[in-house]
Amino acid sequence: MHLPANTLSIALLLALPAAVRAVFKDEVGHIDYHHELLGVPQRETTFFHRPRPQDKASLLYTLSDLGILGAVNPGNGAVVWRQQLSRNITDGGGHLRAGEDETWLATALGSSVHAWDALSGRNVWTLDFDGEVKDLEVMEMTENDRKDVLALHEEDGTTVARRIHGTEGRVVWEYRGVTGDVPLQVSTNVEKVFVVTLHGSLLSYSLKVIVLDTVTGRKLNEIIVGTNGEVQKPEDVHFVGANSAAPVVAWTDNTLTKLRVNVLGSKGRQEFPLVADAVGVEVHAPHTIRSSPHFLVHTRTKKGSKADVFHVDLKSSAITKAYDLPLLEGGSAFSTSSSDANVYFTRVTPDEVIITSSVSHGILGRWPLNSEAEELSAVHGVSEVIKKAEDNYAVRSAIVTDADDWTQIVNGDLSWTRTEGLSGAVAATWAEIPESEDLAKTLEAEAHTDPWSAFVHRVTRHIDELQYLPAYLQNIPRRLLASIMGSETSGSAGKLSRDSFGFNKLVVLATKRGKLYGLDAGNQGRIVWSKSAHETPGSKPWDVRAIYADDAKGFVTVRGAKGEFIIVKSDTGKTVESMPAGLLPPIESAVPVDSDAGRWLLPIGEDGKVPEIQSSWVPKQIVITRTSDGGLKAVKFVLKEEQALEVPTWTFTPPAGQKIVEVASRSAHDPIASIGRVLGDRTVKYKYLNPNTVVVAAVDEQATSLTVYLLDTVSGQILTSSTYEGVDPAKEITCAVAENWFMCSFFGQYKLRDAQPQHLKGYQVVVSDLYESDIVNDRGPLGDAVNYSSLDPVDQPSGPYLPSVVSKTFILSGPITSLAVTKTRQGITSRQLLAYLPESHAIVGIPRLALEPRRPVGRDPTPAELEEGLSKYVPAIEINPQMLVTHRREVFGVREIITSPTALESTSLVLAYGVDVFGTRVAPSLAFDVLGKGFNKLALIGTVVALVLGVAGLRPMVRKKQIDGRWQA
Repeated sequence: MHLPANTLSIALLLALPAAVRAVFKDEVGHIDYHHELLGVPQRETTFFHRPRPQDKASLLYTLSDLGILGAVNPGNGAVVWRQQLSRNITDGGGHLRAGEDETWLATALGSSVHAWDALSGRNVWTLDFDGEVKDLEVMEMTENDRKDVLALHEEDGTTVARRIHGTEGRVVWEYRGVTGDVPLQVSTNVEKVFVVTLHGSLLSYSLKVIVLDTVTGRKLNEIIVGTNGEVQKPEDVHFVGANSAAPVVAWTDNTLTKLRVNVLGSKGRQEFPLVADAVGVEVHAPHTIRSSPHFLVHTRTKKGSKADVFHVDLKSSAITKAYDLPLLEGGSAFSTSSSDANVYFTRVTPDEVIITSSVSHGILGRWPLNSEAEELSAVHGVSEVIKKAEDNYAVRSAIVTDADDWTQIVNGDLSWTRTEGLSGAVAATWAEIPESEDLAKTLEAEAHTDPWSAFVHRVTRHIDELQYLPAYLQNIPRRLLASIMGSETSGSAGKLSRDSFGFNKLVVLATKRGKLYGLDAGNQGRIVWSKSAHETPGSKPWDVRAIYADDAKGFVTVRGAKGEFIIVKSDTGKTVESMPAGLLPPIESAVPVDSDAGRWLLPIGEDGKVPEIQSSWVPKQIVITRTSDGGLKAVKFVLKEEQALEVPTWTFTPPAGQKIVEVASRSAHDPIASIGRVLGDRTVKYKYLNPNTVVVAAVDEQATSLTVYLLDTVSGQILTSSTYEGVDPAKEITCAVAENWFMCSFFGQYKLRDAQPQHLKGYQVVVSDLYESDIVNDRGPLGDAVNYSSLDPVDQPSGPYLPSVVSKTFILSGPITSLAVTKTRQGITSRQLLAYLPESHAIVGIPRLALEPRRPVGRDPTPAELEEGLSKYVPAIEINPQMLVTHRREVFGVREIITSPTALESTSLVLAYGVDVFGTRVAPSLAFDVLGKGFNKLALIGTVVALVLGVAGLRPMVRKKQIDGRWQA
């Protein structure tokens, strides 16, 4: 493609009405809502830490299971700052460490190591290496009185340990061991660095400890701990201590009957029996040099939890059991905190919070949980203990519950709760708030009776409903006052109810952890219900392939990749029907189809296979599926002798070397307000409005090209296609289609049309409009035909009726993903393209007019074109901050954007989900059918009242004047 260099400006955007793009200040928090989430905190990467040594206040840091690093204010649970360590949402893992009295944090995820300012969250330095980071630790004591970072990597079978300068981010030394061992963790004490690896073969490992010099990284010793077969997999090693005067490594046997512990640097190991019926073991120890060498072993059983406390002798490296904490029924979460040499253990049970010292089993503090926290079931947590007086302690514990909530308890009182389980959403759908079941049954009964009986039944029902009239009349003044003052007029608190504008809708989300959530979009995204779909997911993460809301029944269906599905009520989350994984064949996708029995979600199996279908559930539409060779196949279903037969209609196989990466189709709700576009000279270009179309994007990795096809889903014919050279197939390619236009976004090469042509690469958006003819006032070969079949040629006996295509390419300053188009009730309002900006963590709304392909190139628009709203073609689209529907909010990890119409034609509901959940309302053509929040209704009423009073006061005077005039005449 050729772009003129001298046209790269933002004149078009400056000419667009600012009100279309802006989010007004008084609308923030009123029309939008934002669940600012981090993900579920992980046990090893969550802790309290003081970002500035001179301050007493601590922040709560975590690296979540989604790869989000963040700091939380323990006072109110608000996020102080966040960083996304990976472009893609992770499934756990990563490392987070903080040095005592240091102002920076160290993280590692994948192959990268980072340092961050603990107070602001700004990046201090970043290093990228080959291989994967297996462990990360902070050296508390070095020869230069600074703290450095130890990173352990696995690079093509080589164990690599590196010491990195804590503040400068450079490698101080590097150790490489080509042994074929499995690197596990790295640890350190005052004098040495220990690299712990698994030595041996699969299911028959022993532990090897490599001792390194802290200054040079030179290998000092190599110690084999235990015998082959004691460790079968890396998960059997439960703890490797670091930054302790006597760091230990602890592991269990495969049956969880024995715990084996070794003090790093010594050759011996000690065994301790575990309680019977143990199902899990956790080891908790302090991570500071000044702390006493004590640690706690937490053993989970089928019925409860217990703990044992051990002491390490620094001289002999002997480990002795000091005391144990009793076995209590239910779940418990243990955590460790330290102050100088004192080590405290905090236990959170469903009933109380207990703190003990590592020296003695005596209880230092005990607080019963208040009534709000009775239902808490802690999985793991972190604590901070403060000694106020000799026998007076205070403790705050941030725990993760079995409901994936992050809750802080301060001395037994619930301080705050963050619903982190809502993060990591993988599927979502809009659902209408169901009507009352009694009303639905009554209306259905009236519809199936004779007219006279239905009339009598309705009159009787209306008479019965008169009992609600007093309450309705009593509520009128409150509603009137709220309308005048501009405040919300929502229904009863906590009660779902529809509104006349159609803003009150439900959103049902499914997360990768197997959770379902119901949100009230009309009440600031309030969580109405949540539940665990544990009976449905076969494994984690939950691979959800489709979600569908049946508004007629008030049900939501969720289908997973392994054949599992669950059907719940949209307003309560109550399970209607479920099927666990493994009982049905795996599926690749699912699609809503119409049948005689109603609309339902049709599962599509592997290689496009469709399961047997009952006669009453036969789909009426043509269904398009993927084939095993990477193509597309269309099938229709024919009923024959009570059996649904699958009849292939066409197949599409891209040319050799091409691979389909994106398929986009029109939304089920895509109304057309006008069949043509009126031009400035009053002529009409008629739109090509074929609902049976699909956009297919295929890349050729060898030729680095992208080909976009528009297919007719009835005949399988290619209606139009375009090829773009120099496309990077590794970057995301997304497409969207609506009305008579479609667009695709990709990263590719373009050429500047200049005296010296330049080839540049950047993010591009290609927009194509479809018309029935190149000529105005012409309907093309179809003319005024009422019916048309894609299978029958019109003029050419060997080809289909092809649309006229007008395309333009625009350059963006950054990538956009998750394309979506606004929806309105009648389709009268102008469309708006919604997209996620991953580099800015924002959602942009680009007016359709800014992406108009008919804009004149190389010249100023004529007066007729200006009347249409066309401006000179400007290839570069600079994202104006006023175009961001998220304004100042940072929305992380958006996976998809979904839209829904409202009862107001001007307004469309928007929801973005992924790591965060963000919802808002947009009005692409302004809110022309509703008064804004800033409208002064009180002044209007006052003006009307003043006019009425004025007329009433002047009426006698005018009448008297008229009478006097008649007498004088």
